[in-house]
Amino acid sequence: MSRLVLKFALYAALFLAVFAALTWWRAAAREAASEAGYPPEGQFIEVNGHRVHAVVRGSGPDLVLIHGASGSTRDYTFSLVDKLKSDYRVIVLDRPGLGYTPRLHERGESLAEQAALLSGAALHLGAKNPIVLGQSFGGAVALAWAVHHPENIAALVLLAAPSNLWTTPVDRLYRATSSRLGAKLFVPLLTAWVPNSYVAGALEEIFEPQDEPAGYAEYFGPGITLRRATMIANARQRVRLLDDIKALIPHYGQIAVPTQIVHGDTDTIVGLSIHSALLVDQIQDAQLSVLQGVGHMPQHVSQPEVIAAIERAARGAGLR
Repeated sequence: MSRLVLKFALYAALFLAVFAALTWWRAAAREAASEAGYPPEGQFIEVNGHRVHAVVRGSGPDLVLIHGASGSTRDYTFSLVDKLKSDYRVIVLDRPGLGYTPRLHERGESLAEQAALLSGAALHLGAKNPIVLGQSFGGAVALAWAVHHPENIAALVLLAAPSNLWTTPVDRLYRATSSRLGAKLFVPLLTAWVPNSYVAGALEEIFEPQDEPAGYAEYFGPGITLRRATMIANARQRVRLLDDIKALIPHYGQIAVPTQIVHGDTDTIVGLSIHSALLVDQIQDAQLSVLQGVGHMPQHVSQPEVIAAIERAARGAGLR
């Protein structure tokens, strides 16, 4: 019996070793294929020794766009940038750890750290007082920008942005992929074996109750989101988000730039009632536009309303 047990243990160890090697190889191969199929769209700049990926298009007042969780510049270049570039110099930035901007460190970048990096990137590109727009997680980064870098912002536009406290626990997937053990064991399995259709299905949920725009998933590049470093960075940033927002809340009253807030009333990811409906009274003279029947992605499904909010912010800042 002991000989059989030993034999079984040896075969099991051999199987695990082969499977681990295959998983590592497949994960690396899928990452390489994703990056080859969805290369950087823009240019790379250095901010305090750290590389930042930026897409710059158009001319006019400077407008910085900051994407949400699991996103990249492609969320905006899919269609919105083309509608803005005739009136604005649009600067789209990959947040650290996502798209093609590397992580600052492995702990999960705070909102303040992200705002400092992106504010510095805007300055490097000659945008000294831009309009700053952020959607979802990017909206929280934009709020941190307005709080910590008031000298380098002309106006603030927030789309479906988390801004106040919530009680829902962190998603199990984020908890697993943010942990040290999960990053080493679970994340490579996801990168190697989860089909791109899984991400496409997740996108459908994010757009509800609206339909995802035709061609969006193919343009967005699901494989870019499934890269190991990206998944870990995204999860660790998400896990610390509530504490970061808790630290921001006492400073909202200091925001003195024109602020436009846009939020759909059927958003089930970032609830209107516990976020923007409170934030409008926390920032002096902020204006809230509630989009009836709209979910979490107004930058795609309510583009005229988003562009109108940007215009109001620009006029309020004296840029129009």
